[in-house]
Amino acid sequence: MKTRILSLLVLMGISTLTLFANPVKTEKIKVAGNCGMCETRIEKAAKEVDGVSAAEWDKESKMLTVTYDEAKTNVDNIQQAVAKVGHDTEKYKADDEVYNKLPACCKYDRDEAKSGDKHKGHSM
Repeated sequence: MKTRILSLLVLMGISTLTLFANPVKTEKIKVAGNCGMCETRIEKAAKEVDGVSAAEWDKESKMLTVTYDEAKTNVDNIQQAVAKVGHDTEKYKADDEVYNKLPACCKYDRDEAKSGDKHKGHSM
């Protein structure tokens, strides 16, 4: 009987360690874009970040849903990767040079992309 209880406790301990060893997190990030080509580019950039296991961008809501391993990356790294391919995020703006090289159908209104700026309309 003691052996069974001990075995059960060891099994529960291993299961708990496995859950904490892989801290997988899912986040939503606002990413500017317009079309299917944007979707492909955004998702590819996010998935190329080490630790990202899934990325899906919704054209209507402009939201990128990413699932990633917190031990390997974070939301900042993912947003930077997306900005590097020409798409503004909540926190990072793409370089003008990269944005200007996007196909015409992918050029979003950059003022609109930054409309979430908390300081917009405030006097400095």
